[in-house]
Amino acid sequence: MAHLESAARRAPRHFSMLRGFHLADFVTLANAACGTAAVFLAMLFMASQSLQHFYAAAVMAPLALMFDVLDGRVARWRQTHSALGRELDSLADIVSFGVAPAALGFAAGLQGGWDVIALIYFVCCGVSRLARYNVTAETLSAGAAKVPYFEGTPIPTSVLLTGVLAAAAWQGALGDSLWGGAWVLGPWVLHPLALMFVLSGTLMVSKTLHIPKL
Repeated sequence: MAHLESAARRAPRHFSMLRGFHLADFVTLANAACGTAAVFLAMLFMASQSLQHFYAAAVMAPLALMFDVLDGRVARWRQTHSALGRELDSLADIVSFGVAPAALGFAAGLQGGWDVIALIYFVCCGVSRLARYNVTAETLSAGAAKVPYFEGTPIPTSVLLTGVLAAAAWQGALGDSLWGGAWVLGPWVLHPLALMFVLSGTLMVSKTLHIPKL
């Protein structure tokens, strides 16, 4: 009985949290859903080797980007910018544009020891880039509605990586046939294609690269 009473007291808090969500926040969650679906589809591809699963995973990236752009427009239209929305956006982005591209790269055949380090580096750069943005956004905006520029490339640019992997799949260049072949460096294997993840991650955390925000 006491357990039921405790649950009843907690229920209004959950409903209160839902009431705190705005329309833009649900659009942001759609972004996260696309990223999660991409990870699942990449795992399905590894089990089935069906290119349909690989292509479906790759398609999730532009869909996530669409929702990522749309949530900002909806927030401006409804004038519902909030700290919660900003945090949700960052968390969704790391799933859709960080973890999902890395998972697709691994499924494509970037499974050597150096490849895995490159993919982990890429995800860590994405996490660091989003955390830095959240901390410095108010300073960079100088009281304006939005920041005038990005420090480093925005994490959604990883859509380009997904596009390269989709093109490789279209050309039948997955697994042992990956573009660039494979190099044995010390105890592990490196596929040169993994270096594009290293480059993308490095550009994301660059503090000298300023990109105007449209």
